[in-house]
Amino acid sequence: MPPQGAIVAVLALAGLCASFMYTLVVPIQAKLPELLDASREDTAWVVTATLLTAAVITPIAGRLGDMYGKRRIIIALLACLILGSVIAGLSSNIVGVIIGRALQGAVTGVVPLGISILRDVVHRDRLGTSVALISATMGVGGALGLPLSALVTERTDWHVLFWVAAALGAIVLVLVVWIVPVSVLRTPGRFDYIGALGLAVGLTGILLAISRGSEWGWTSVPTLGCGLGGIVVLLVWGWYQLRAAEPLLDLRVAARRPVLLTNLASIGMGFALFGSNIVFPQLLELPVGSGSGLGLSLIGAALVIMPSGLVMMFLSPLAGRLERTIGPRALLTGGAIALVIAYAFVFFFSSEVWHILFANILVGIGIGLGFAGMPMLIMRAVPANETGASNGLNALFRSVGTSTAAAVLGAVLAAMSQPYEGVAVPTAAAFQTSFLLAGGAAVIALVLSLLIPRHGPPVDHASIPDGR
Repeated sequence: MPPQGAIVAVLALAGLCASFMYTLVVPIQAKLPELLDASREDTAWVVTATLLTAAVITPIAGRLGDMYGKRRIIIALLACLILGSVIAGLSSNIVGVIIGRALQGAVTGVVPLGISILRDVVHRDRLGTSVALISATMGVGGALGLPLSALVTERTDWHVLFWVAAALGAIVLVLVVWIVPVSVLRTPGRFDYIGALGLAVGLTGILLAISRGSEWGWTSVPTLGCGLGGIVVLLVWGWYQLRAAEPLLDLRVAARRPVLLTNLASIGMGFALFGSNIVFPQLLELPVGSGSGLGLSLIGAALVIMPSGLVMMFLSPLAGRLERTIGPRALLTGGAIALVIAYAFVFFFSSEVWHILFANILVGIGIGLGFAGMPMLIMRAVPANETGASNGLNALFRSVGTSTAAAVLGAVLAAMSQPYEGVAVPTAAAFQTSFLLAGGAAVIALVLSLLIPRHGPPVDHASIPDGR
């Protein structure tokens, strides 16, 4: 078997590649209506499609990985990324780009699958550090990839973004085939196609309502139909899962207090992370004359955002060692505290570039610690044959947090705007409100982390023993 360090490095690269897809089109998002000759409402699907696919595919991919081999499913997801990138790279119309971006979103599932592979192949002494690194890539890739996307956008044709994504996907695919070993721990049985379909339909309805509610109107028929319809479908799906002989997700495992509270805290952590990705770049780039911006260029703003990704990356080894001494619950709590401090600071101080830089570094610390603790909490509370599905479910809850942040904060910034040179721009009060909401999400995550028991009930064949 290849060295454990090489396996961890390849899986971390796969995670970086996956999270890069979230910020890939950020530099061209405002120009998409012009580039694709489509309305702003239609071009919003270039982002929405990725979020929807990521949320739906991730828990399903986790279950498939448990059953048919995690490495095999990672290869399939990377193939989807490459195919989607090629389709978008060859397209100059809205339909092709949306299809390509939807396929790119599927690659998000490699992160929980990579964490599950680590459980199978990495020595216990190195497991915490390795899991922290892979988990942190969900934030690192977006922060580090934003300057690259900005540079490519300013210097070349926008299609090059997708060709870069295709090349990255191809490189990672070759490395996975070459270095990552075939999964040996598998769960026998049949795949729950009805459960997968129900989960996909329910999640799609809810996330559509969240992501498009500000555009459609929060009380409009489409928003209420999607949201309430999705809730009803998920309720029926949950009833079915509890009675199915071989369910897609064992909800009894997901309902265990450590797992449930960790997943709920993940929503708040995801909201706080994506909140900084949405609000900080706009605050940095808006003209000073608008009364609410700091006047940086696209690349300048990206360089201010980038240090948070570097902090997450360098914090991962420390977080892994801390997990062995203070436990994953303390990591999650510490991460939530850092996020609360970050948003409290920027709520009072956001008039200088260094204010945003400092707050964003604190966000990096918070996400680096919190994302390191969450998968370890999950794996200590679930049996080994549920590792992939349970980590996939945790990633789903993070995606719900990021999608909610995109919808809610986007609506706040749009609603609290003022005209500037013929264009509506967010007011200073809009940014203050956004900081308050993101900080509130971090407070909720903090409270939930404190409610997680230090030692859960014993689990037969637990993925990770809790040390008792």
